[in-house]
Amino acid sequence: MSYLRLALCVVGVYSMFLLWAVAQERLPFQNINGKSSEKFHSPLFMGTCQSILSSLAALGYIFLRRKPGQTISQTFGLYDTPKPASNGTANGKINGSATTNGHAAASKPHDPRFDNRSLLLRYFQCAVFITSAAPFGFAALSYITYPAMVLGKSCKLVPVMIMNVLLYRRKFARHKYLVVAMVTLGITMFMGFGKEKPSKSKASKNGDLSAYAQLIGITYLLINLAIDGATNSTQDEIFARYKVTGQQMMFWINLFCTTLTTFISILPLPYIPVLHPSSSGTELQGALEFIRTHPSVVVPLAQFAFTGALGQLFIFETLQHFGSLTLVTITLTRKLFTMLLSVVVYNHKLTPGQWAGAGVVFAGISVEAWVKRKDVHAKRVIQEKEKARIKTL
Repeated sequence: MSYLRLALCVVGVYSMFLLWAVAQERLPFQNINGKSSEKFHSPLFMGTCQSILSSLAALGYIFLRRKPGQTISQTFGLYDTPKPASNGTANGKINGSATTNGHAAASKPHDPRFDNRSLLLRYFQCAVFITSAAPFGFAALSYITYPAMVLGKSCKLVPVMIMNVLLYRRKFARHKYLVVAMVTLGITMFMGFGKEKPSKSKASKNGDLSAYAQLIGITYLLINLAIDGATNSTQDEIFARYKVTGQQMMFWINLFCTTLTTFISILPLPYIPVLHPSSSGTELQGALEFIRTHPSVVVPLAQFAFTGALGQLFIFETLQHFGSLTLVTITLTRKLFTMLLSVVVYNHKLTPGQWAGAGVVFAGISVEAWVKRKDVHAKRVIQEKEKARIKTL
């Protein structure tokens, strides 16, 4: 059953996010061929559209899988408020022991780490991370090409591991550090041999990307990856500490994301690089005006939000049952096909050195997949031996 679930998650993640990636790259342009230099400067509005649909998708899934007799709090993964245990104390005295039956349970000290407030604060923390990361990833496209950003996202293993170590003191196997080194080397090769202009021209006079422009783009991308790593490690901590499903987490995080992005979008903020690129009015006004003057953006925007919402169902299903590193491995292999699809659809030109760098990155990913498969096989052999031993008793 676990293999079938994993297979369904892989297919869901691949199909939804390949379509999502095509829409994401198309959104910054007026036309799909990318000839227009005018960009859709509303990353928060894009996030709001996706988080609204994601909340609704999670809500529908939760009620579809709701078990009979569950309270509303249990349905949404929250703890029911404990009732007074007066009957339990009485029963304990009748049976002649003050520490039996309900009394012992009633006298159990309350752990503040496991109440609804701490759980919702964790969800809100994830929402803040996600809302903060999105503008940096969007801004990076102004300085680096989309294939470069996709391959850069393959470095996600690095911040996930670093944030797990720094925030939650987790340790990892030695081979994962080899994978990280290979991925980092491949990214360095890809960026070093790249000559194509990004979506927003930041090139030098001879048409090549300047070192300064690449540095800005990589910096934005690294900030995005670091915040993503904090998000993934916090989600792992929620699953380890609380009894919640992936869809319950998806609902609450996207609900908080919708609240945050909507609130920020209607604020009359001044121009802030990356975070609020609109120079006048609110971001919501700018987004609606762009849609009015560029109606062709509606289709990719709807595709971006819809496929992102459905894809998140598979993302959180994978995260709940297999953990963030398995999820990252799946999404990294998906990024190979995303990069190839981007090259075909949008006619990107990659140099031989860039293809070699991409090969090094995905070779590192293959090492991770091979070791994981070997570990799973070893565990299966041990389980079979244990079952055989039990039968002989």
